[in-house]
Amino acid sequence: MMPTEPAPQLSPELARRARGLRALLTDVDGVLTDGLLRYGASGEEIKAFSVRDGLALKLAREAGLVVGLLSARSHEALIRRADELGLDEVMLGRGDKGHAFNRFLAERGLGASEVAFVGDDLPDLPVLARCGLSFCPSDAAREVQAHCDVVVEKPGGRGAVREAVEMLLNARGQWRDLLANFLPPS
Repeated sequence: MMPTEPAPQLSPELARRARGLRALLTDVDGVLTDGLLRYGASGEEIKAFSVRDGLALKLAREAGLVVGLLSARSHEALIRRADELGLDEVMLGRGDKGHAFNRFLAERGLGASEVAFVGDDLPDLPVLARCGLSFCPSDAAREVQAHCDVVVEKPGGRGAVREAVEMLLNARGQWRDLLANFLPPS
């Protein structure tokens, strides 16, 4: 049985751009997490990630995209999560995201138009302004929302990446096939 609500769709122009993508990068804090910093009694930082966002990143890899993180912060929890998801690229502690993006493009032999990026705050703007398709959560900074191709309905840490990936893979004609892998044979 297929879902009754249709998956979110990109406009025809954005769908055309989605079909030309070869990579997906995402920020972490405020995108894969809710953006709140939590510290335990011993001072350790605690992160909470959406399982649905994680599955979406795995599905994007399965669909043939290079998938990675690009974050100004670095933390053991981020490294562990990236390892669990089998991500291709983990760029942490990169305060200058524009420089890190340029390096990623050069190392992977990609053009900026071949990369989608999900960001939520001002440090993400250098990448969002150049990438082929830009997304942000519904609770992203308004300056970021103004510069993104798509503002998804979900907030950061609550399925924003899942929503973006579904849109991308739908536009590429891959979502239904990936979804079929989870459904029992009819």
